[in-house]
Amino acid sequence: MLSKGTWAMDFHAMDFDGYLKQAAADTDAAMDRFLPPEIERPGTIHAAMRYCVFAGGKRLRPVLCIAAAEACGGKRQDALPAACAVELMHTYSLVHDDLPCMDDDDLRRGRPTCHKVYGEGMAVLCGDALLTEAFAVLARSKSVEMIAELASAGGSRKLIGGQVLDLEGEGKSLSLEELIRIHEAKTAALLTTSIRLGAMSAGADEAQIAALIKFGHALGLAFQVLDDILDVTQTTENLGKTAGKDTAVAKATYPAVMGLEESRAEAARLTAEALEALAVFGENGARLREIAGRMLLREF
Repeated sequence: MLSKGTWAMDFHAMDFDGYLKQAAADTDAAMDRFLPPEIERPGTIHAAMRYCVFAGGKRLRPVLCIAAAEACGGKRQDALPAACAVELMHTYSLVHDDLPCMDDDDLRRGRPTCHKVYGEGMAVLCGDALLTEAFAVLARSKSVEMIAELASAGGSRKLIGGQVLDLEGEGKSLSLEELIRIHEAKTAALLTTSIRLGAMSAGADEAQIAALIKFGHALGLAFQVLDDILDVTQTTENLGKTAGKDTAVAKATYPAVMGLEESRAEAARLTAEALEALAVFGENGARLREIAGRMLLREF
């Protein structure tokens, strides 16, 4: 079993923190260039888009996209359109998830949600605009394969399908297999696509992409297990979103289905599985390993 002590000894914390901050800053600077300015008409929608995109957040998906590109010998600059595109798609999904007709949340990333600030109608349009912008940004890569990859991740078989299963599962007693199916589509799919797009931007070979798919799938599920654990163990102030919301609406979660300690063990198992998939990269996979290790340690 993996322990926090094991991960702590492997970290070069300052160096890694600097890497995360720089990758996030590079992504933010690129998104600032790509998105329409607030002064461009109609200003309300552009202000709403920027309010949601620049509300903070871990920028996990862009960082993974960049780290995957670099692990495959690519350049960060070439990966940035894909990194921005996945973050824009992710942000759109949060805006729509928070709507009263979905999860009905008032807080996201420590600030009032889009519909609380701009109204429900504008929040729907904001999400639509961010999703459209994601493809406009990715088109800069001039790769039909990368555009198709993002479209697949966001479609009815994955991201949208996962939300459908999530809504339909509220108030029901789901099996572990049913819960995994939801999060393979809703969480793991976009996270894996972030990694795949980074690899594709670097011209990765089939063996590298196959390894990264295994890594992304396991890491995505581990991320969701940890998210579910934090929902029942942390405060709203720490999380930046409403704590205990899943329990309040009788939503199936890993702690509810497996138990809290079993969920922690599952997160460690999935993280170990993700790390094993990176063996093919040797030292080039160091940043991806550090990201996986840091995720297991996160407290909010």
